[in-house]
Amino acid sequence: MGAGIAEVLARGDLAVVGIEVNADALERGRGHLERSTGRAVKRGRLTEEGQREILDRITLSVDFTDLGECDLVIEAVPERLDLKRRVFAELDRVCRDDAVLASNTSSLSVTDIAVTTGRPTKIVGVHFFNPAPVMKLVEVIRTVLTEPEAVERVAALVDGLGKTAVTIGDRAGFVANRLLFGYLNQAATMLESGHATRDDIDTAMKAGAGLPMGPFALMDLIGLDTCLEILEAVHAESRDRRHAPSPALRERVTAGLLGRKSGHGFYVHDGQGSPDEPAEHDAETPAPIVGVLGTGPLADAVAAHCGRAGGQVRTTAAELGDCDLVIECAQDAEAGRALLVAAAESAKEGAVLAVTSATVPVIEQAMATGRPGDVVGLHLPEADGTLAEIAATVVTAPGVADRAAALAGRLGLTTVRCRDRAGFIVDALRFPYLNDAAAMLGAGYAGADAIDAAMTLGCGYPSGPIADLDRLGLDRAVTVLRALYAETRDPAFAPTPLLAEHVTAARPLR
Repeated sequence: MGAGIAEVLARGDLAVVGIEVNADALERGRGHLERSTGRAVKRGRLTEEGQREILDRITLSVDFTDLGECDLVIEAVPERLDLKRRVFAELDRVCRDDAVLASNTSSLSVTDIAVTTGRPTKIVGVHFFNPAPVMKLVEVIRTVLTEPEAVERVAALVDGLGKTAVTIGDRAGFVANRLLFGYLNQAATMLESGHATRDDIDTAMKAGAGLPMGPFALMDLIGLDTCLEILEAVHAESRDRRHAPSPALRERVTAGLLGRKSGHGFYVHDGQGSPDEPAEHDAETPAPIVGVLGTGPLADAVAAHCGRAGGQVRTTAAELGDCDLVIECAQDAEAGRALLVAAAESAKEGAVLAVTSATVPVIEQAMATGRPGDVVGLHLPEADGTLAEIAATVVTAPGVADRAAALAGRLGLTTVRCRDRAGFIVDALRFPYLNDAAAMLGAGYAGADAIDAAMTLGCGYPSGPIADLDRLGLDRAVTVLRALYAETRDPAFAPTPLLAEHVTAARPLR
């Protein structure tokens, strides 16, 4: 990170002094700089002359006193508070009184660092994301002691480097990591509970939520030890159960299974292809005959999937006699139960009956039909998306969930499996994360634009959480969260007051 930040500053035509702990570390840093800029030359993004100019702007040293005339010093040592405090004590001694000192911490309290210096008003956080030359987001963290002028100077510098500066308060994990790691930790807890498999969770979040990577592939990329360190730092401040590290994560770190860096984490990394690539379905198998009961966007989307796959659609209970799969697409649970009961009376023996609600237990709907062994949950997190989540209940007959998955696959849908629990996979992971973002907004900790920028620019999400809440619907978010809370009694799943207030007022968050 230190080499990456030095490169970013030098690319911005700034003179840079890079300090390392000893000569060996300094040579490793020099190697990072030369390789990074060299890759840019090979890709045609930088000329050889431009590379030389960048490297010539960087002076490398092992002597802290060489920082004496710097206007800004950015610390990028490992995430240990005692180490950072020692570094800042030395910076406080050798730097000019008007110099701003910044920590590139990703999770520790900047205030805890600032109060050990003689210049707490000039201490800020400046969190670059890895790799620093590529990632556009920089979180600029102010403490209650930081003078506004110091924050403004750093934010202006970041913007001048072609990055996007997001200025926020000093909370462990800041915006991106506080939101991201609550979600990652919940995924690990979901795996540990047996709710769904590693592969199904990763596939669900890619195909159903549009994320670039599944949570387990991402944790392996970040490093499980780094994930654990960040969660412990955030949990120490928040005491939120969502940030209490999952035993599934802690156990792997203890065993030395750290992800890609060690060759084994949640996945074994042996170069055999993408760990979270969904299985393909046989395109030669004919599409099924499907009953689509109900009206509205979901019913229209399911019918469209059938049409694209070349399948036949039946829309009334009287027509269900030859259906392989019957999907109730009602807009409320009571209507859905009535449609399912009617379907159970007229559908042929062996037809799969599917419940689409993610907030009413499938088992409750199944028991009302008189043929609960034929009933599964079949949830489309995005009505017009390509993911179908299949949930069997404790009374679903053997082979029925397999048949449901095969039928959905013949409609061109990617299928994953999970238990009969509120939210299935995608909504159970997505809406608590969105709730965390709404709580952050409601507390005035960061604005809507800053929160969205943190997740899109810092984590590569296709859209930010505040935009997602408005797109998916605040009423849907509150309904799913209330179902999760009713099931788990976990306070972290209770809808934040800001969401409930906006639902009552029928107003979006923006």
